[in-house]
Amino acid sequence: MTSADGSRKPTLESIGDQVMCLCGCVATLNHCPHRDCATVAEIRPIIEKEIAEGKDETTILQDLAIRYGVQVLAAPPARGFSLTAWILPGVGLVVGLSLVVVIARRWRKAAPVAAGVPPKPLDPKLLAAVEEEMKASGLGTRN
Repeated sequence: MTSADGSRKPTLESIGDQVMCLCGCVATLNHCPHRDCATVAEIRPIIEKEIAEGKDETTILQDLAIRYGVQVLAAPPARGFSLTAWILPGVGLVVGLSLVVVIARRWRKAAPVAAGVPPKPLDPKLLAAVEEEMKASGLGTRN
């Protein structure tokens, strides 16, 4: 349904999807799992009354936010401190991906293998001492 100015006429269903139930179920008004929820019984008549008065969706949502607080809105308004709820997930994603890229690059650079470089020769004194120890213990000799 649309009104004369071309905007959609609000319905109980459309507003109920944008309003949180305050009974503690963490669901919107239309999806509250409690059969006899006091919050639903309290808020639905208010919404129906405001629709009957000809108010638009935005005005009804603002009235509910004034009456019950901003926590009644399913999506916080994109202004003031509530703007952080919209911005922070994106910032966190960018920072997290950047960290993954930096760590992956460091791991790749950290383990360069020197191909074809012979190992350092052993100290001949140390090698002689090990051979003497092996002879003394009866483990054999070096070939």
